[in-house]
Amino acid sequence: MNQHIYSVGQVNAYIRNMFAQDFALRMLSVKGEISNCKYHRSGHIYFTLKDASSAISCVMFAGDRRGGLAFQMKDGDRVVVTGPIEVYTRDGKYQLYAKRIELEGAGQLYEQFLRLKQELEEMGMFAPEYKQPIPKYVRTLGIVTAPTGAAVQDIRNISLRRNPFIQLILYPALVQGDGAVPSIVKGIETLDALGVDCIIVGRGGGSIEDLWAFNEREVAQAVFDCRTPIISAVGHETDTTITDFVADLRAPTPSAAAELAVADVREILKRMDTDRERLQTDMARCIAHARERLENDQSRIRYLSPANQIREKKQRLCELEDRLNERQERILELTKRRWNERLRAIEDRPQRILEDRRHQLDLRIRQLDGLSPIRKLNQGYSYAEDAQGRNIYQTEQVKPGDHLVLQVTDGIIHSEVLATEKRRREI
Repeated sequence: MNQHIYSVGQVNAYIRNMFAQDFALRMLSVKGEISNCKYHRSGHIYFTLKDASSAISCVMFAGDRRGGLAFQMKDGDRVVVTGPIEVYTRDGKYQLYAKRIELEGAGQLYEQFLRLKQELEEMGMFAPEYKQPIPKYVRTLGIVTAPTGAAVQDIRNISLRRNPFIQLILYPALVQGDGAVPSIVKGIETLDALGVDCIIVGRGGGSIEDLWAFNEREVAQAVFDCRTPIISAVGHETDTTITDFVADLRAPTPSAAAELAVADVREILKRMDTDRERLQTDMARCIAHARERLENDQSRIRYLSPANQIREKKQRLCELEDRLNERQERILELTKRRWNERLRAIEDRPQRILEDRRHQLDLRIRQLDGLSPIRKLNQGYSYAEDAQGRNIYQTEQVKPGDHLVLQVTDGIIHSEVLATEKRRREI
C-alpha cells in the first residue's frame, strides 16, 4: 500500500491556501467580547474574541491601529472585529487579523464621538489660545437649554440666589431627539447676537444617546464661532461631550455652571467690607504718618524761624564774646609775662655782653698769637724778602746776584743769591 507522507509545514501551507481560496474568509465581521487583551511594545495588539460558546484568537498590527481603532480597547468590551481569517503556518493555528475594531451597539456612538473628537482636536478647535475668559461680573446671562426640567431651574435658582440683580435670558431649545441640533445652534447664535455677557449651554444627565446632540459637528462649530464666552454644562460630572472640549469653560453640572458664571453678591459685599476695613486702616496709618511728618515740619519751622535764628545767633555771639574776653585776658597775661622776662633779660644783658666780649677777645688773642710771624720765627722758621721788601716763596722770583734779606729769630741776615735749584717737595 503506497501512502504519501507530508511534512507539518506542507500540511499547514495547504490549509492556509484553503483559507485563502475561501471568499467568505477574506473579509468578515465578527462580534464578541474582548478577552486576554495585550498591547505589545512593538505596537501590535493580541487578544481573544469570545462569546458564550466559543473563542477565536485575534491580532491587530500596529500599522492598522491608526485608521482601524478609535478607542482604548480593554477586556470586557463588546466589539465588532472586521478582517480576514488566515492560518499562521508556524504554529498551525488560524486567527482573525483585525483591520477595524468598533464598539458594538452604544459603543458605535462612542466610536463616532472619539473620531469626531480627534478630528476637531487636529483642527485646533480645542486649543487653549481660542478660549475666552469668563467675565468676572456677569450682568446678563444667556441660557440655551430646555424650558422645562431640572437644569434650567437649577441655573435660575442658583443664579438669583448668588445675584438677585442678574438678568437671565432663556432660549428654549430642544436638547434631545430630532431637531435638537439646529435648535441648539439657533439658540447660541441668537443669544450671541443679543450681546449677553455669558452663555450657558447644557442640559441634565442621560445616556449617550440622550446627550448626542451635543456631540454633533454643527453644535461644536457654533460654540467655536460664538463671540460670547460659553460655559458647557451637559449632563453630570462623569458625562463628557464634544461641546465640553470646544467651550471656553466646562462645568460638571448646570448648577456648577451657574456658580462659575454668576458672582456671589454676598462674597462681593463681604470682600467690600474687608476692603473698606483695610482702606480705613491704611487711611488711618497714612493720616498718622502725615500728622507725624507735619509735627516734624513744624518743629523744623520753629527751629528755622527768624526769631529762633536771632536768639540762636545772640547766644552764639555771647559765647564768642566770652571766649574773646578769655582769650584777651590770656593774651594780656602772656604779654605781661613776656615783657617781664624781657625786662629781666635787659637788666642782665650788660653783664652777659661784657662776659661775651671778654670771651671773644680771648679767642681773637689766641688766633693772633697762632698767626704771629714772630712766633713762627721763634719756632725755627725764617722769612725771606727781596730788596723791595716782597716775600720770596718761589725760585722764579730771584736770579743769581739778587740781594735777599733773611729774618730769623734773633735778627736779620743779608745774603746774595748764588744760584737757584728747582726741587719738588713731597707733602
